[in-house]
Amino acid sequence: MATLADSFLADLDELSDNEAEIPEDNDVDAADMEEDVDGDLADLENLNYDDLDSVSKLQKTQRYTDVIQKVEEALNKKESEVLFQVVDIEDDPEYQLIVDCNALSVDIENEIVIIHNFIRDKYRLKFPELESLVHHPIDYARVVKKIGNEMDLTLVDLEGLLPSAIIMVVSVTASTTTGKPLPEEVLSKTVEACDRALDLDSAKKKVLDFVESRMGYIAPNLSAIVGSAVAAKLMGTAGGLASLAKMPACNVQLLGAKKKNLAGFSTATSQFRVGYLEQTEIFQTTPPSLRMRACRLLAAKSTLAARVDSIRGDPSGKTGRAFKDEIHKKIEKWQEPPPAKQPKPLPVPDSEPKKKRGGRRLRKMKERYAITDMRKLANRMQFGVPEESSLGDGLGEGYGMLGQAGSGKLRVSVGQSKLAAKVAKKFKEKNYGSSGATSGLTSSLAFTPVQGIELSNPQAHAHQLGSGTQSTYFSETGTFSKIKRT
Repeated sequence: MATLADSFLADLDELSDNEAEIPEDNDVDAADMEEDVDGDLADLENLNYDDLDSVSKLQKTQRYTDVIQKVEEALNKKESEVLFQVVDIEDDPEYQLIVDCNALSVDIENEIVIIHNFIRDKYRLKFPELESLVHHPIDYARVVKKIGNEMDLTLVDLEGLLPSAIIMVVSVTASTTTGKPLPEEVLSKTVEACDRALDLDSAKKKVLDFVESRMGYIAPNLSAIVGSAVAAKLMGTAGGLASLAKMPACNVQLLGAKKKNLAGFSTATSQFRVGYLEQTEIFQTTPPSLRMRACRLLAAKSTLAARVDSIRGDPSGKTGRAFKDEIHKKIEKWQEPPPAKQPKPLPVPDSEPKKKRGGRRLRKMKERYAITDMRKLANRMQFGVPEESSLGDGLGEGYGMLGQAGSGKLRVSVGQSKLAAKVAKKFKEKNYGSSGATSGLTSSLAFTPVQGIELSNPQAHAHQLGSGTQSTYFSETGTFSKIKRT
């Protein structure tokens, strides 16, 4: 890496020689750029060192020491001794300390991640699968410190450090691991890094406790909705109340969300995309089927409350309590059963007289269009007796009860309906045909041996032969003559 740094410095020297006529401002920028490059190179070198002090430097800074000391002094004070007399919250020393605590908590998080990478790189030779089973840095540091160089995990009690399901998976995986015990020097550095990560975690808890104790004054409306502990965590993660107020609700919902290791178990009961809002009382008391919906509503109202607190719109917290009541009412409304289906009332009876008149004409019309007896029998079926059909075997048009009584043939009532009698009477009254003949066998043409065909009156000899149909062949009394053979 030193060779890389020398090459960068040589390039910068060449650029400064070639561009000697650049104004003074650009020279200042070039100097700043050179400092940034040196700082980046230094960071890369620090991350590659084996010494823990060169990797983790936050605990040795003056800012860390001062803030932790002020936090401890503030925590030792009683709440009655804390006086807030400044009207503008930005000028309040307590608020300034809270802002410093929020910034320090972010730095502590980054420092814990750096130490976690150091521990993971060192302990990978001993238990390479552990980093994929335990994702949280603090839990990983505690497990590494507890296990040490022990190869048989059945002798190590991990109860209380990890969930029982994860403990089982870690124990099974450790029995088949390919890792080897670490040297004493590497193990001592790893344990020291674990202690430092745990110290940073305890310092972070102190900072969050202090912020939580002052949240009733700093953010009363936000604390009324989500509680002081969750409000302090949201502010600490967002970087202050002003940053939280500028954040959209969808991002507030994700603050504090971390990857969950289910170790092959079901994901049905796990809540994804939920951060610190999962720890609120409203979220925990909501039924599981409505929790994601309640979380979105909670994030939206929390953002509004943070914006009210950022401008000191309501120091009494009345707005936050109103938001909380509104959230409870909406969740209760979601859980209400659907309204019962009301019986539909009958229409109002129509007592006005009908315009359609009754009487003889209506009765005649009903008789004219009434269903016949034959159709009634065809529509009716007798129990236990198969009906006949037009095509047989139950195919075609069924006959119903037609022909079921007696010989099995179709029988229709002989009685003529009134409508048929009326039609027959009208048909007789009309005189069809031009010759007035009453028989279809009579004709006005006659065949004679003299002229062949001639016209004749068929009624001329009616008195002799009777009607036109009466003859030796078509006569009711006439018979065939017998000729004797000779």
